[in-house]
Amino acid sequence: QVQLVESGGGSVQAGGSLRLSCAASGSIFGLYAFAWYRQVPGKQRELVAGITSGGTTNYADSVKGRFTISRNNAQKRVWLQMNSLKPEDTAVYYCGVPPTPIESTLPPTYWGQGTQVTVSS
Repeated sequence: QVQLVESGGGSVQAGGSLRLSCAASGSIFGLYAFAWYRQVPGKQRELVAGITSGGTTNYADSVKGRFTISRNNAQKRVWLQMNSLKPEDTAVYYCGVPPTPIESTLPPTYWGQGTQVTVSS
């Protein structure tokens, strides 16, 4: 069982930055992959960024070069640094744990509650 809690969301002007945090429970944190997803009303939840247990990262084309996913195994925490934010980045952002540690893009088995990010023009 894994429990995830996201934080760090808020409102920001276009061009600004936010840093999201995902705190995770579990005795084998370092053996999990993690991913950040986002969802807006009427749309499917979409993958934003993922990181494997070995540190390999993947990003959606829409955020590549602007967002950075990272992890700290000792802190049991995953970060999403979001720079140069755009109004289309507005969504609820979710932290998730995929079912295999070596692939970060598979649909997660566990989810956090989500944190709202709002980017105004």
